[in-house]
Amino acid sequence: MLKINCVHHIAIICSDYEKSRHFYSEVLGFKILQEVFRKERNSYKLDLEVAGQYQIELFSFPDPPARSSRPEAVGLRHIAFEVDNIEEAIQHITSHNIIAEPIRIDEFTGKQFTFFADPDGLPIEFYEK
Repeated sequence: MLKINCVHHIAIICSDYEKSRHFYSEVLGFKILQEVFRKERNSYKLDLEVAGQYQIELFSFPDPPARSSRPEAVGLRHIAFEVDNIEEAIQHITSHNIIAEPIRIDEFTGKQFTFFADPDGLPIEFYEK
């Protein structure tokens, strides 16, 4: 039987590399592990560490197509990050002029969560521990 150990990484393609680099490393605070420019693809690749466990690969490509819809397009619906305190997490992103949706309650777990968007409109969820 196949044994999957963990999620290894999440790949995100952005339209404005500098804006997204700032968002993921400065606003969300993910640690930059490595940054390379791939000349043959005219593309940057930024490896980010999330709380020492997971890695995000942020890519830039010339003229990537827009996402079909938010968030109900076929494929990845959104990415979610666990936070200790939902109000503090919202306050932090709000201080960076990022608007979070009203807090919701998960009807099955009773936990609080909210959604907001990255610079390209990718839906991101904060889910309270």
